[in-house]
Amino acid sequence: MANTISTAFVAEYGTDVKQAFQRQGSLLLGTVRRKTGVTGSTHIFQTLGKGTATTKSRNGLIIPMNPLHGTATATLVDKYAPEYVDRLDEEKISYDERAELVNVGAWALGRAADQQIIDVLDGANTYNVAVGITNFTLAKAVEALYNNLFTRDVMDDGNVTFLIGPIQWGALMSIQQFASADYIGGGGQLLAGSSGKRWLNCNWIMHSGLTKVGNVRTCFVYHKLAVGHASGHEISTEINYVPERVAHLVTSMMSMGAILVDAEGVTHIHCDETA
Repeated sequence: MANTISTAFVAEYGTDVKQAFQRQGSLLLGTVRRKTGVTGSTHIFQTLGKGTATTKSRNGLIIPMNPLHGTATATLVDKYAPEYVDRLDEEKISYDERAELVNVGAWALGRAADQQIIDVLDGANTYNVAVGITNFTLAKAVEALYNNLFTRDVMDDGNVTFLIGPIQWGALMSIQQFASADYIGGGGQLLAGSSGKRWLNCNWIMHSGLTKVGNVRTCFVYHKLAVGHASGHEISTEINYVPERVAHLVTSMMSMGAILVDAEGVTHIHCDETA
């Protein structure tokens, strides 16, 4: 039981609980290459390089392409989000503390899973948008996509994601092509939940957890196959009674890890939030 539980003791109060504002779980797991049901502490993502077509003379020998094979290994990290619920404290509060803690724990682990992906994207700093350090602009979107990512033969197949912060999202709302559903390309198509939409054949996701150094927020555009995320144990919760503590232990847990599979599929976009 959290040490602040006394603030929840009630006499005649209602049963509604207002939880602290927080990102309620993962926003990013669906935007990367996933492998679930992993056995062991690591998972190897296989990669295969480009091939080159050649000619041959009549009756001559063909030339094998010999595409480069590679691997990227994700190491699974075990994470837990536990909390005790004292048996007698439960009689002094007007809501189901155990049920609320199931949500709190699952949301915390969802944010942890997102952070694994963000850390990998942060580390893939080979390619950066060259437009000056301003807030997000239409020029940055165009350069990141058409003058950067797609010039490396990254596929325009609907699996590209722009990951930006709330202030960058606000800047985008002043761009009519993004904000208005009147424009062809899905300006009004919302993704699942309220934190994303589709535009330019890409997923656009607003995320509050992106790295910020000084006034500069690092945003990203990346292809789904550029990052691998492996899971040996999906986010789950169990509730056990602990006699020695006369309390229930609510424990959410996961075993997951992320890895950069192909740096060609990631571009950084640096945005000055004071601009």
